[in-house]
Amino acid sequence: MSSDIAAEVGPAVQAYQASVSDFDREVARVLGVGSTDLACLELVLGADGVSPRDVATALGLTTGSVTTMVDRLEKRGYVTRHPHPDDGRKVLVRATPRLTERVGAAMGPMLASAGADVLERFTDDELAAVVRFMRVAAAHQAAHTVLLRAEPPAVD
Repeated sequence: MSSDIAAEVGPAVQAYQASVSDFDREVARVLGVGSTDLACLELVLGADGVSPRDVATALGLTTGSVTTMVDRLEKRGYVTRHPHPDDGRKVLVRATPRLTERVGAAMGPMLASAGADVLERFTDDELAAVVRFMRVAAAHQAAHTVLLRAEPPAVD
């Protein structure tokens, strides 16, 4: 690896991360939710039902705060609660058609243009390297997130 390209990786990743954060912020605004609510909705959209405990674990929240968040998202018509198929004491949170439609309207144009604007500019081998890089970087980031979760919060 040349030191020239290695020096460009950090700023490029930071710029990408900033653009994703900006886009997510605008999607949250369009949906009328906050950033934590949006993170919950992303989990719900990617699954056929997710338990509040799983949401709490994934987002580093208490189950009580997730219950309040799900109440709020349910009032907006974005999620519904359903009995857990294996344990009647538990519930699963699922996306509503309203959420799917609103997210599709917000994200659809960006996703539709990604092929021509981004993917078609690279060969399959280049994209394979990008995928490998992103997976390794994500695993690295996740490992350090676990370490930070073990640290106590700052008390001033």
